[in-house]
Amino acid sequence: MAFRLDATDRRILRELMADGALTNVALAKKVGLSAPPCLRRVRALEAAGVIQGYTALVDEQALGFELTAFALVGLHNQAEPDLRAFEDLVLSWPVVREAHMLSGESDYILKCVTPDLSTFQDFVLKELTAAPNVASVKTNLAIRRAKLAPGVPLSVPDDAG
Repeated sequence: MAFRLDATDRRILRELMADGALTNVALAKKVGLSAPPCLRRVRALEAAGVIQGYTALVDEQALGFELTAFALVGLHNQAEPDLRAFEDLVLSWPVVREAHMLSGESDYILKCVTPDLSTFQDFVLKELTAAPNVASVKTNLAIRRAKLAPGVPLSVPDDAG
């Protein structure tokens, strides 16, 4: 069941999604609360699992990661133990930054970030296509990122409006 958010919770989440490094005092000021009730709300959102953690967004290219690519993976078998085994393997690959199970033609899409094309090719040939149960791999190179919007679209109203 979805956690019920009021307007203040939404403001808190919008601010934290925009800048997770905000101090509680700065956050409270931005959302129109004093610091203690703001902190209580943040802690409640954390306890409910709405806020799962905090992270820094880094510039991949500034760190030498010039290539972002997507791999569409088809598996031979989709029985739950086979899916779990593939997901466990995905968790061990540092170049895979996101992995999603799909409906449709492919079973998974993997977002991969590497320093260059040869590193990505090595990963695809030596790790991904060689993995047990992998039947097919189709890759696409990202030309540029048009949008990055971590979190969820809080401008969409919930059931309560």
